[in-house]
Amino acid sequence: METRQMRYFVAVAEELNFGRAAQRLAMAQPPLSRAIQQLERHLGTRLFERDKRAVSLTPAGTVLLHEVRTLLTGIEAAERRTRQAGTDPDRITLVAKAGIDRQRLADLLAAFTRERPDVKVEVVLAAMGESEPMLRDGRAHLGLLTLPLEEAGGLDYEVIDIENRVAILPSGHPYGERAALSLAEMDRIPGLPQGRWPRPDGSYPDGPGPEIHNQLQLLQMVGLGLATAVITESCVVTATSHGLITVPVADAAPVTNVIAWPAQSRSTVVADLVRTAVQG
Repeated sequence: METRQMRYFVAVAEELNFGRAAQRLAMAQPPLSRAIQQLERHLGTRLFERDKRAVSLTPAGTVLLHEVRTLLTGIEAAERRTRQAGTDPDRITLVAKAGIDRQRLADLLAAFTRERPDVKVEVVLAAMGESEPMLRDGRAHLGLLTLPLEEAGGLDYEVIDIENRVAILPSGHPYGERAALSLAEMDRIPGLPQGRWPRPDGSYPDGPGPEIHNQLQLLQMVGLGLATAVITESCVVTATSHGLITVPVADAAPVTNVIAWPAQSRSTVVADLVRTAVQG
């Protein structure tokens, strides 16, 4: 398949309407329909069910959509990395979630600068759920992530450290005097539901707690006595600076922090930054 055919197919699969897909691709509808028919003949299977009222993906079309999206992401990533390597080989982009411990990040950058003063590291603090996509599509060379990764394959990583987790509570809350809490107790704190973080697809789990979009909003909600949450130990300094209480959660699974990079990367600069991060 050609990349042109892949893009045509994805447009129709996402719009489920040949007219809208043609508009999106800035082309006429008849050649788009012919291109999809040619692709179906090439593959020997129907990709779409069509009638006068609707267009839908066949099981084969659903499989192809997943595979083609992965291929197009890889192609776009290769284009970005090639352009960057050709124009500015001594600059790399490191992505991390916006709520990362600032001191930890500053220490990593300072240590790397001592080793490679010739390299400029551009740091991008991404919104919830955006770090891994940026790494996969070539907008970033490395990422500070947590396990498990949202998608299997395509990335290599090294473990940086493993953190325990703590509960954050409003100032003066009676549970703040406890030596530790359990997850079951966290679910039963009267009048203080846990905040709900978005899933990778952007949806929110059901529950009584407020929807949380970022760490600053979470800290504000906890400070107002409207929510609580379980966070990593590296965020304790930020929480206490907002006047909040932190208590260890004894049975909460620890969080594994990693530095990740595309599996196909052969950059010595990337390798040097990984080594610096792992050595701590």
